Amino acid sequence: MVDRPLKQRFVLDTSLFLTPEIRSSDEDLEAACLELLDLISEAKLVHNISCYMPPSIKSELTAMLEDRAISDEVLTKLDTWVITKSPAHHEVRIPADLVYEFIDEMSERVDRGLRVSEKAVRKAEESRADTVEEHDHMTEVDKVISDLRDEYRDTLRQGVLDSREDFDLLILAQELDAGVVTEDRGIINWAEDFGLRYLKGRNFPPLLREYLAADDPDRWRDER
Repeated sequence: MVDRPLKQRFVLDTSLFLTPEIRSSDEDLEAACLELLDLISEAKLVHNISCYMPPSIKSELTAMLEDRAISDEVLTKLDTWVITKSPAHHEVRIPADLVYEFIDEMSERVDRGLRVSEKAVRKAEESRADTVEEHDHMTEVDKVISDLRDEYRDTLRQGVLDSREDFDLLILAQELDAGVVTEDRGIINWAEDFGLRYLKGRNFPPLLREYLAADDPDRWRDER
């Protein structure tokens, strides 16, 4: 092992573990998580690359993995190699400009959401007596409501910071001067505004392999 002064930190999002982008074509979720955690452990031992999660993200990920009947081995490796740390909410400062930007963005999204709702109400009024073809139990109004939910959710939430878990992730990354690893477009947008380094989840395993290949190219460059 080559001695290097490298000290990298990353804060990991739930989406890194769940995205199909880190899996090969015949790999299931459990196998992908185990492979990722093995990479994280090797990177820690060889290069002292540390990976973190705030408790809110850890709880969210653990619940999702348990719902998918993932084995205890995955959860044990997660506990061992990914450090759980609460962000220093009272110490990390956020520029006022970012808060103003967030308020303006949410106000604009609410206005767009209202327009989506108005359009749905008019459509429902025009077709409330009809039934949906091939779905006798569903009226056109039911379909309009279903479509409204999807469109309203996308209008208000897509590409925006919309949960405490997301906020904890960014605050912890800022506190640690760490890179953010996520597939969430909203987190990426705000990582840019915070001036944080970030990496899409799909690119994280290749990055770790490149670091490891610097010490053992025969092993790590042969892997996918």
